[in-house]
This record gives sequence, structure tokens and C-alpha cells, in this order.
Amino acid sequence: MYENQQWKGYTGGGTLGQRLLIFFFRWWNLRLGYVIMAIVVPFYMFFARKGYLAIYHYFRQQFDYSVWKSFRKTYRNHFLFGQVILDRFAVFSGRRNDFEVEIAGNEHFQRLCNGEKGFVMAGSHIGNFEIAGYLLNQDKKRINALIFGDETATVQQNRSKILNDNNVNIIPVSADMSHLFAMNTALQNGEIVSMLADRVFGSAKSVECDFLCGKANFPVGAFTLASSFEIEVLAIFCLKISAKRYKILVIPIGKSADLQSMPNKREKIEYLVSSYVKELENIVKEYPEQWFNFYEFWK
Repeated sequence: MYENQQWKGYTGGGTLGQRLLIFFFRWWNLRLGYVIMAIVVPFYMFFARKGYLAIYHYFRQQFDYSVWKSFRKTYRNHFLFGQVILDRFAVFSGRRNDFEVEIAGNEHFQRLCNGEKGFVMAGSHIGNFEIAGYLLNQDKKRINALIFGDETATVQQNRSKILNDNNVNIIPVSADMSHLFAMNTALQNGEIVSMLADRVFGSAKSVECDFLCGKANFPVGAFTLASSFEIEVLAIFCLKISAKRYKILVIPIGKSADLQSMPNKREKIEYLVSSYVKELENIVKEYPEQWFNFYEFWK
């Protein structure tokens, strides 16, 4: 991965600022936070110039918008990202019931939960994948969520508390690669593994795919697991529809008949990756302002 494509992947604001946000939402309306965010966003765009330019180029090059429209869309993108972050801290403050969730394709999730085998949930950096684990309650199968462990103690503690209540176990990525053993054990026990599948970190193996108007690398981790254990993959997209309403889309990835006709493991993995990328592309086209990869994603 190129140096200018690296993305830190943690929540800003520091421990004190994050604790203040939690305290704020215990007493004040979430919409007031949105108003403050609308004022703060231009300053953030100015000082976080690399992220701003990456999203601006995304609208200019991938959607062929005009200069002015790309700028307006970039502001809207940053504003929505700020709302997504504020929503997370509102949940941390105990206001989970303030949000409504609509689920499309829940029958696919329930079918696999009722089966003996585990399965993989492949998320992305469009919308608010993490909040899906906070807002949904299920007790049929344990979800093991792979996360990067560079968050502050405030985020990690609140995240762990809420996810544990929702039958979600956190598996932090570790330098000694022990997270790989944890995921394998979870799948052997018929549980669920949840991980993001749209961003390559470090030296992770990847597949080059056509995506919108260019080519980009996508990691193979989630799909290698699925192929190795011969289990299904569900793509999960959690989109922000309004101030307090989210829509979760559950989409099966790949067709079992196609997979059975592929004797080669590498071929199966590439097929699953390309199938996932096609679904991701459809969602990005429908919700372009909720693309939250703040670096030069395309080659």
C-alpha cells in the first residue's frame, strides 16, 4: 500500500474530549451536537487537508461532479461522518433507545444464525458499521468482531460494555497474530466472525478490483476464512437515513452453485471478493456521501 494511502483508523478528540462528549449527551439533545458539528466541519476540513482532498477527488473523479458540487458533497460527507461519530457517543451515554433501526434482508442473517455452521459478516467504511453492533440485540450466535486496538481507553471501555450486552465479543488485532487463532476458534465453534473488508492495512494480501471508475485493492482476509471453513459470507451495510434512523442491509455474497463449481481455493476467494465489491459499489452509488475512507483509495 502506498504511503499516501495509509489511514490511522482511530477516533480523534483524545480521552478528555471523548468523556466530555459522553457527559454532554447525557444532558443535551443530539441535534444540538449536530448544529455544533456543522460549524466545526469547515475548520476540520482545513486542518485535515489530506482527508479533505481524498474525498474531494473521490467526488470529482469517481462521480465526475463539478468543482463546486464536489466541494459541497465533500462538506456533506464530513458533516455526516461527524454525525456518525456523535451517534456513537450518544449510545455510549445511554441513549441507545433514541435510534430506530430498519433491517432489509434480516431473513438471511436469521437463517444462518439458526444453522450449525458459523459464518462471516463483511462490513465496510460506508455508513456506520460499528453502531449496528450497538443497536441490535441477538442471542442465537456469538459475534466475534475483529477491531484495531489503537482507540482510547474511553472508547474501548464503552465499546466493550455495550457489545458484551449484545452477545458480541471483541477480538483486537495483535502483533503476535493471535487474533487469527481466535477467529479460527470462533468459526470452529459455529460462531460468527465480523470484520471490515474494504480497506487494506499494512502488508495484508489483497485483490485488485474494478470499483466505480478506477481500480483499487481489497483485502482477502474475510473471504479466505469463508473459503477455508466452507461457510457463507454476509455483507452488512449500516446507512444513516435521518437524524435518529439507520437502515441495515444484509446481503449474501456469492452463489453456492458457483462456488461448488470452483475447485481452486484462490479462484473461490477472488470470486467472493469481486462479488462483495459489486455489492459495495451498488451501495456507494446509492449513498455516495457516506463513503468514509479518508485517503486516496484508488490507484
